[in-house]
Amino acid sequence: MKINLCRIDDRLIHGQVATVWAKEANAERIIVCSDEVAKDDIRKTLLLQVGPPGIKVSVVDIAKAIRVYNNPKYENDTVFLLFTCPQDVLRMIEGGVPITSVNIGGMAFKTGKEQITKAVSVDESDKEAFRRMHELGVELEIRPVATDNKIDLMTKI
Repeated sequence: MKINLCRIDDRLIHGQVATVWAKEANAERIIVCSDEVAKDDIRKTLLLQVGPPGIKVSVVDIAKAIRVYNNPKYENDTVFLLFTCPQDVLRMIEGGVPITSVNIGGMAFKTGKEQITKAVSVDESDKEAFRRMHELGVELEIRPVATDNKIDLMTKI
């Protein structure tokens, strides 16, 4: 499996993702990787319906995403991995999936989170996951919109 883009965006598939990032990724499939979303039948059904034309959408838990990545049946597939949080990305990396770059698009502000850019808010658990990925050599770029300049996340936390 070839990972063309890995993005954290807690809104998952929305206008910007469906129209711009899907084209940027140039992938055959968007895989939403989240234990929480995979268990939520309503949310899962909606995501399966809003994929961009010509791009398949899958919603799977993290364990299944790792299994699928390692399945030779999918070795020639190009994918756009979409996550709601950095902890899930880190679990994928620790599970052996070679993610080398993460685009951080949107992480909503909630109680207990600190806003580090207009579109990205983090708590200590998020920061720890990002620090661990950084230690593993993963590029962490904040870029909500494809035409935005890349911002190195590590300069913000």
